[in-house]
Amino acid sequence: MPDREWVRVPVGPHSPQWSTISPERTVLGVVHNVTAATRLFDVLPLLDGDHRVQTVFTCTGSSPFRAGTDEFLASRGAAVVPWEQAVQLDFDLAVSASYGGALHEIRAPLMVLPHGMGYNKFFARKPETGNRKPETGNRKPETGNRSAFGLGAQWLLWDGELVPSVIVLSHEEQRARLALSCPEAVPAALVAGDPCFDRMLASRPLRDAYRRALGAEGRRLVVVSSTWGGDSLFGRHPDLVRRLVAELPLDDHRIVLALHPNIWHGHSPWQVRSWLADCERAGVVVLPPDEGWRAALVAADVVVGDHGSVTFYGAALGQPVLLATFPDAAVEPASPVGMLGASAPSLDLAKPLLPQIEHVVDTHHPDDFRSITSLTTSVPGGSAAVLRAAIYRELDLPEPPALAESPAVPVPPVSPVSPRASLVRVDLSTGTPGEAEAEVVRFPAEPIRHGLPVPDDTHLRVDTDEKHRRWLELADVLVHRDPDVDAAEWISAALRAYPGCVVAAVVTAEGCVAATMDGEIVSFVVPDPRTDPAVCASLLYAWRKEGRLSTALPERFTVTVGARVTTVITERTPEPESSEQD
Repeated sequence: MPDREWVRVPVGPHSPQWSTISPERTVLGVVHNVTAATRLFDVLPLLDGDHRVQTVFTCTGSSPFRAGTDEFLASRGAAVVPWEQAVQLDFDLAVSASYGGALHEIRAPLMVLPHGMGYNKFFARKPETGNRKPETGNRKPETGNRSAFGLGAQWLLWDGELVPSVIVLSHEEQRARLALSCPEAVPAALVAGDPCFDRMLASRPLRDAYRRALGAEGRRLVVVSSTWGGDSLFGRHPDLVRRLVAELPLDDHRIVLALHPNIWHGHSPWQVRSWLADCERAGVVVLPPDEGWRAALVAADVVVGDHGSVTFYGAALGQPVLLATFPDAAVEPASPVGMLGASAPSLDLAKPLLPQIEHVVDTHHPDDFRSITSLTTSVPGGSAAVLRAAIYRELDLPEPPALAESPAVPVPPVSPVSPRASLVRVDLSTGTPGEAEAEVVRFPAEPIRHGLPVPDDTHLRVDTDEKHRRWLELADVLVHRDPDVDAAEWISAALRAYPGCVVAAVVTAEGCVAATMDGEIVSFVVPDPRTDPAVCASLLYAWRKEGRLSTALPERFTVTVGARVTTVITERTPEPESSEQD
């Protein structure tokens, strides 16, 4: 921690004179990393409004992913006690969302929560960073029976003594596995449900609000999720998101990426943003590491993931899932995640991605994995009540009268962007005289900078504020979004400056003004404010590409862009009036 001074902790009658409230009990929140901290903040708000209880936090310093933890706690204004001080103070209760560090040194009853979807992964750690003593250990190594992280004796015992006072389990099936791996820990087990999942259940009425915030209205929302480690989706296939960008039509899909906090803080947020910069420019929503993924799951139409908890939660919410990777050896087969890995369809990266996504969405039923996902929680929607009762039992205080509830998760703090360079395909068909129909399909242009193929029959449309200026020289259609410029003057100058450009256009308040080098200026009116007027420039390009003159443009286009159908009206610049006198 950057600030190592000792923190004065007000506890009951020993509260110092500077304190305003003299709490009767003090709770210690034990933080290992950002992942575990976010789970603590699902549970500790159960103490909100109770002036009898003060909560302070400490960091074990044992996690290799502790970067970002201090900033996380500081952003919430939490009081943080240095670990070396925390283990010398008496608390009424300590709450942790992970194992690791010298938890046995804490002078308080210890409640341990899972920081993911139950207990599923095998995980080996060096003895000096866990709850085990080097050499002496807790028991002889087991030869053939491996237990999931958090259920084995190596995590629960210290010198033969049980470290946690309360071991929170989300489902009864975990108690059965605990009885096999560490039977002496069973009396401390509490099946309390899953507070993280309960918050998602409580969030379902906000699905439309989440979709609006993520820019997914009228689009299929594809959530890509990766846990951490070399066997994860991002570890094995770091280019998968870029491939999805290249293959999924932009106006039909919104791609949202949720990376495990350990990826962010293991490599640094700057590095992760750098790796994903082109994807963000292409319209991918990259969620922050601590929050946003739960709202995205509630809003999702399909989840592409791996063996992480996020993928399982998506299935538990009834969403279709595709596994881009699943390392069987890293997951306990008898666990819910292990069973999902054996049952869920896989994404075949050797084949086109769009048909696979369409197939799993079209054929999925929300109950497809119900026999597995029912193991998420034994107390659906009831974890808050069970956990609060357990906390107050440990504190030896009566519970507050207000109901214990799981709040909905916040709307994601993101700002989806539209690509400044896109590859556009326009399929024209003429109907009655004066009318035509057009289907417009867009793809972000960014992936072709990384060697991915150009979709067939597309042209390059580029906004003038595009960061990579080379795109302007390559543009077939150039678009300027400044309604205050003189459109005719700007178009003429742009066509001279970029001789490879076929159509230059200016977006106006009413729609779009566009022209080719050898054609008259055409004004398009777009009544629907939800439709990007730049589509009109692509209509003109496609019309001229078929060898038709601007003067032959129909008076009205019915344009389909993704799920939206809109009308575009063509208006030509009127001929100047004759100055001859009668």
